[in-house]
Amino acid sequence: MKYPWIEDYLMKKTGVTKDLQAEWNWIRFQIGGKMFAAICLDDNDKPYYITLKLDPLEGDFWRKQYEDIIPGYYMNKQHWNSVKADGEVPDEILKDLLDKAYQIVLGSFSKKKQKEILGDE
Repeated sequence: MKYPWIEDYLMKKTGVTKDLQAEWNWIRFQIGGKMFAAICLDDNDKPYYITLKLDPLEGDFWRKQYEDIIPGYYMNKQHWNSVKADGEVPDEILKDLLDKAYQIVLGSFSKKKQKEILGDE
């Protein structure tokens, strides 16, 4: 995989947990129990997509910029996007997209729950 830093990068974000969704063979990254990103593994446990949540207009914009960003693999095609794990999306852009996915899901919680997740109580 071209992006070996992803797991460490995501796990440094406040409140993030990860698990393996065995039926899908996905490493899921969640905040408050809601997934915001995943590393999709093939039958040999090799990453082939990084799937993340984005605002629909932003997702559409990035899919037009990079052929390695496609509508979400096995996900809602409007809100989810998948980046080829061996693709040509620059690290800084992928980090920005992962940050936005985190913020979108965090922002979906009530202010009280956000404070709980972030430890701001």
